[in-house]
Formats: sequence, C-alpha cells, structure tokens
Amino acid sequence: MTQVFKFGGASVQDAAAIRRVGELLARFRARPLIVVVSAMGKTTNALEALLAAAREGEAADYQERLETLRREHLTTVEALFGDRAGPVKKRVESLLTELDQRHRRHARRERPFHYDQTVCFGELLSTTIISAWLDEIGMATEWQDARDLVVTDDCYQAANVDWQATAERVRAMASDNDRIHITQGFIGGTVEGTSTTLGREGSDFSAAILAHCLDAEEVTIWKDVPGIFNADPRRVDNAVQLEQISYDEAVELAWHGAKVIHPKTLGPLQQKSIPLTVRSFEDLEAPPSTIGQDTRFDTQTPSLILREAQTLLEIRTRDFTFMDEARQHDILGRLVEAGLHAGLIDAGAMRLSLSLDGHPERLEPLVASLCEDYAVERCDDLTLLNVRHADDALLAALSAGRDSLAERRNADTAQRLFPGSQCRGTWHIPR
Repeated sequence: MTQVFKFGGASVQDAAAIRRVGELLARFRARPLIVVVSAMGKTTNALEALLAAAREGEAADYQERLETLRREHLTTVEALFGDRAGPVKKRVESLLTELDQRHRRHARRERPFHYDQTVCFGELLSTTIISAWLDEIGMATEWQDARDLVVTDDCYQAANVDWQATAERVRAMASDNDRIHITQGFIGGTVEGTSTTLGREGSDFSAAILAHCLDAEEVTIWKDVPGIFNADPRRVDNAVQLEQISYDEAVELAWHGAKVIHPKTLGPLQQKSIPLTVRSFEDLEAPPSTIGQDTRFDTQTPSLILREAQTLLEIRTRDFTFMDEARQHDILGRLVEAGLHAGLIDAGAMRLSLSLDGHPERLEPLVASLCEDYAVERCDDLTLLNVRHADDALLAALSAGRDSLAERRNADTAQRLFPGSQCRGTWHIPR
C-alpha cells in the first residue's frame, strides 16, 4: 500500500534538516513512497518580498533579494555535497535564472497570475536539492513536477483541482513502485502548463490529493511537534496531546481557530477513510496524533482555542423591527464579500452579534457599509474563548475574573468573548 509523507518548511530549512530527513526516510523501506515537500524555511516569504520588489520596479532591492535566495540555497547545496556539489548547483542556478526571467516577463501582469508563476520556485528548489541528496546517500528517487501531476483551473492563488485528470496523471506517476517519488506541495498547473498555487495550507492539501488519487494507506505530516494538542502549548501551560480524533472533530477545531489540519486537506482523505497522522521529525519514538473515522475519543479531553484581536459588532435595525432572515442574509452576505470570518454568531429578536478577526483593511469598509443601514455598536481588542466538550464547572473556572461580553453554547462547544486585557499571559485548564 502507498504511503504519502509531507515535510513542511521547518523540516527542510537547512543542510542539517535535510540530512535528518534522509536519515528518517532510511527507516521506511516500504514502497511506493510519495514524499511531498514545501519550500525551505521562510523561502515563500522571501519570494513574496521578491515579487513585490519586481512589481514595484525596485531594481536594487530586487537584485539583493534574489542574490540572498541564491546564496542561501547554494550554501545548503555546498554543505550537503561538498566537492561533489557542481551538478546540483548547476540545477539550482538554472531554476533561479528561470525565476528571474519570469519576474521580468510577468511584472506587469495581474498580481495573482504573477504570484503563481514565481512563488512556485520555492518548492522546485527544495525538492531539487532533496531529491539529489537522497540519491547521494543511496536512495533511488524520482523527481516529479507537481505542475504536471495536479491539474487545476486558472483560479490563481486558489486553484481548483480537476480530480479526474489529476488521478490519471498521479496513478501513472506511481506505477514505478521501487522508488521514492519526490514532489512539491502547494503547486499545480493548468492543462496548458501554466503554474498555479492551491491557496492556504496548500502543501498539506497536495499530500491529501495524491493520497486520494492513489487510495493510499496513510498520510503522515512530519512536524517539529509530536502531534495535535488540545490547546496552544505557548498559551496554555498544561496542554496535552490528542493522540486520536475524528475527521469531524478536527474540522470543528479548525473552524474555531485551532492550528490543526485545514478542512480542505481532510475532505479528500475522509472520502476514502485514509487516516492522517501527525508525527515529530525530531523524536521518532514520540507517540503521534491520528485523525481518522473513529469518534470514540473526541469527547474525552476538552479543547481550548483562543482567538485574539477580535472585534464585536452588535448590529440592530434602526426602526426597531425584527432581525429577521432577510436582514441576516444581507449582513452575512456583506461579511462574505469582505472576506471575513465570524468566529461567533449570535442572533436575537432585534440584534445580530458577530465576533470578527481584526483585519483593518477588510473590517473598516464592512463597518462603514453596515453603518449606512443599521445601528452598529463596536468593541475592539477582545479575545474569543472556544471550549470543546466543556462541562459547567470547567467553563466557570475558565471564565472566573473575566467579563463576558457575548456568549453562545451548543451541545459540543461553548464560546465566550472577553476583553483582551483580561486574557493576557498563560492560561491553565483545570482538571
């Protein structure tokens, strides 16, 4: 059965990390093995800055950023291959030359198109280096261009997958069962061969696409943490690992703001009951977290999700009429047009309460639009507390000493909105 591994930027950020990936893969002898790799470290951010410099005509800044990219990647190649680095350096230089040419060719095109034609080079560079390194240490690999595998439309920066065409190409790719197939996350291509990107969490999604098309046994995402936790360990001093949760529970956690697997990654896996495992590349013996069909463990451990920098809008009709379905449809439609997500929605007879992420460039036009037709009260710098599977005692303990400005609760999730000043520092989940 096919296995699909995905390595993010932190796991391939430099020569030492790439050596560790090689050592890790040497422990897994089953074939076929599909390995999906992100750009090294913060390369995507660097490419976005390079893109901005190209579009703004900042020649000196552009050249400096391009040279930094070249130096960082070639330094990694030299650290890995030493005096045998020549052929790999040549391939890296060729990719960087092509990147430079694309910037010059597309700088006046619409930004989403330009973005996809250039940012894809982060993954092309990382997989070129990693594939060469695995060959160097005795692992037979086949480098695959994801732009030839994942067929998409031309909705740049958020391309939609043509599942039938993709499945045909992916199955043909995996027909060679004796090699490790190295390919890129985050990117795809149109039938005409134009580069596209898959949007938020695109690398994880790439792994799910390949697994779905191949009816894989499992997808493993390798991270610098041992798995999925019931709270952010940086904010909650007694966060614990969730070793097993269902697809539905993972989607719920993601919806409420937890940094788990994006729902679009889970969809293709859930359709074929393919489990997704999160494991630590730093500690291979650490127990992983698995997302699958089994729901038995979902309610055993409460999960706490904090959403910071929230804005509460209390929206009322001006003529004291009901906040009926038509008015809610109008308001939520404006929210969609603004590209904002409401972490909390609560309706009363004459009001609609929304807790929104504080993106000023999107929020301010929305508020201005709503104020033209409704009475709007606003409160900023709030923290939204989401608790999955909380009992009354736990919710009371977490709310103690804090002033609830809005709240909502159903059978599985409790939400309370507090002043941000009352939520700073470290939290603790009473047991």
